[in-house]
Amino acid sequence: MENQELKIDLAVPQGWHELSDAQLRYAFELIVKNYTSNEIKTLCLCRWSGLSVRHRHNRDFVCRLGKRTFRLTALQIAELLPALDWLDNIPPQPVCISRIGRHRPFAPDFADVAFEKFIICDNLYQGYLATQRDDLLAQLASILYQSATPIPLSPAEKISAFYWFASVKDHFARLFPNFFQAASQPDNLLGGDRLPTGAQIQQSVNAMIRALTKGDITKEREILALDTHRALTELDAQAKEYKEFNAKFPKK
Repeated sequence: MENQELKIDLAVPQGWHELSDAQLRYAFELIVKNYTSNEIKTLCLCRWSGLSVRHRHNRDFVCRLGKRTFRLTALQIAELLPALDWLDNIPPQPVCISRIGRHRPFAPDFADVAFEKFIICDNLYQGYLATQRDDLLAQLASILYQSATPIPLSPAEKISAFYWFASVKDHFARLFPNFFQAASQPDNLLGGDRLPTGAQIQQSVNAMIRALTKGDITKEREILALDTHRALTELDAQAKEYKEFNAKFPKK
């Protein structure tokens, strides 16, 4: 008797942008528990596709999908994991959990968010990269979710805030390439050896504000209230003009 070929269809999300709140939370719960990349993908594959592993039989796994029971080898399961390789990277487009308790977030891409809020978030984000202090991540999450007081957060919710803002920075690096240097994302997303100091961060903030006010300190509040995208568009245009000027009139 010939062996029948097994055909199964597993439907899984194609990217971060397709994840529901429950799926986002599950992914971040696994990430924060320090599972390996393949362990995270395997667990997500099973959870999101409806595939369940009942038990192990010799070297095979007895699995169930809907009303069907069948065996899969470890190699067959491993061959399915590349469909979730996008979990290895931060989201290319900013995404976030739509609600933490009663708190709602900004627009994921910071549309219509005051430039001052972006500056504060960036300071906290850079501070966390440099120190990995948990309280800075908690402060970042509280601002992102528009709370004037600290929000009780699970570890998964804290890391979700980090992923969200890391994605915002990477998104802006592509939208405003003249102003932002392309962000290099290390494997653990926790930065490398050359991280900015607190003084350097403050100098960078001051330089941005001076560029936008053109030295007129009476305009500072107006600038800080600008929409983040509008402020960065102007900074990007100024950076482009500066590069073009230097290209035409190089220093000798």
